[in-house]
Amino acid sequence: MILVYNYMAHGCLRDHLFRTKQPPLTWNRRLEICIGAARGLHYLHASHIIYRNVSAGKILLDEKWVAKITDLSLSRIGLSSGDTLVVDTAIVGTPGYLDHEYYMTNLCTEKSDVYSFGVVLLEVLCARPVIDRNRPDEERLLSRWALQCKKDGNLDRIIDPYLMGRINPWCLNKFAKTAEKCLAYKGTDRPSMADVVSDLEDALHLQVSAEVCEGAMDEGVVVGMDFDDLAPATPSRSL
Repeated sequence: MILVYNYMAHGCLRDHLFRTKQPPLTWNRRLEICIGAARGLHYLHASHIIYRNVSAGKILLDEKWVAKITDLSLSRIGLSSGDTLVVDTAIVGTPGYLDHEYYMTNLCTEKSDVYSFGVVLLEVLCARPVIDRNRPDEERLLSRWALQCKKDGNLDRIIDPYLMGRINPWCLNKFAKTAEKCLAYKGTDRPSMADVVSDLEDALHLQVSAEVCEGAMDEGVVVGMDFDDLAPATPSRSL
């Protein structure tokens, strides 16, 4: 048997986030990649498949930067338990991406995938690996450190320096809240991937609308343009 795959010209997402000599990804492109990957996971969950190995290294990018979920070798068809898909299995996956309930119960659900995707969202925002042993103890595990910074109101500490001044504050808030919801301790408190897709699309809309407003403001008054149609009072400044 021969398996034929599309050529992924831009490699994996991880290769563009840290320890790379390539130009940093723009924030809009990062959002589009996250949306594409979220749609892929939503498709799997809608087909009763639990991916079980979500990570930045498993998200490939084609020549148009469209995200593709790869390597379904650890995926399993979940048994329906109420509104939840469940797989009773030995623990597999990449350290740093696995949720607490999976560790404690050996039960992997689609909400385990949601947790792992929340970690990916943090990698995208911070441009840091999920585990970095070269960091101080409190910063080594990305998810724990980032959530603590958000709780303390120090979100600016975790943002990729390249992105400073390039993210609309409403977009940043929406994105950070989405990641936080994905990383909820209890699986039942996490959103579905359909909800994650919707939230990320909203974040992208906020970013694009703010950029359009800023561009129009820079050029002066534009005849016939109604800024209320572009964004609902979206602030024009960026963090």
